[in-house]
Amino acid sequence: MPHIPLEEHLPGITGLLEYRQDTAAPIRVLTQILLRGDSTLTQGERELIATLVSHRNQCRFCTTAHTAAADLLLHEAETCEAVKQDFETAPVSAKMKALLAIAALVQQNGKNVTTEAVDRAKKEGATDMEIHDTVLIASLFCLYNKYVDGLASVTPTDPAFYTRLGERIVNHGYTRLPGGYDHLKK
Repeated sequence: MPHIPLEEHLPGITGLLEYRQDTAAPIRVLTQILLRGDSTLTQGERELIATLVSHRNQCRFCTTAHTAAADLLLHEAETCEAVKQDFETAPVSAKMKALLAIAALVQQNGKNVTTEAVDRAKKEGATDMEIHDTVLIASLFCLYNKYVDGLASVTPTDPAFYTRLGERIVNHGYTRLPGGYDHLKK
């Protein structure tokens, strides 16, 4: 049960963002830029970063939502599961493994990111912008995970909910739907 009154038809972060649309607006813009904007990292790779951080933070809502989005963007489900289990042995590029290692360090504590971790990513071909964005995506998802869990927002258990949410994320990104979310009321 959420710690504050939220719209029942809007579980997870959506209800929190609707609760306070003025603070949600810059969060949505930043997320849209980082996860859907121009980048040399694919949208699927950026969703993998979000998934890994959320999984490590044990945020079930965000992990399941971003796993669904990553699976759709990658057109398969094995990579995301492998990344959550052990990104170092997952079927991703050496550059992506190095970036995921940085994301994992950020998730623990930003000060854990070392020169060696950054040098590894650069050696594997990561650009300064990719390293920057990896740190910022990881940091943003630490915020989201704490936001969702800190206010005890509703976490659905029905896998079909996350399939629909993943489709919404992939098809509409992170901006607020123009008509809001009343269509989701049951």
